[in-house]
Amino acid sequence: MTPSWRKPAGALLILALIMVWVGLVASLSDLVATWHWTAQLAFYAVTGLVWITPLKPLLRWMETGRWR
Repeated sequence: MTPSWRKPAGALLILALIMVWVGLVASLSDLVATWHWTAQLAFYAVTGLVWITPLKPLLRWMETGRWR
């Protein structure tokens, strides 16, 4: 069995996705800092989980080579 190129490529895509997401959330930190602490907590809890959403199709592609 030959190793697939999709796994290293997918791992790099995951790291790129995380870096882009962190940059986006960090760019909003000045705005979010003015909110009430409970709103900040909700914002960071949601944004801390939302980045996981695109991982399911990406992981499926890494394993099978198909997006669906």
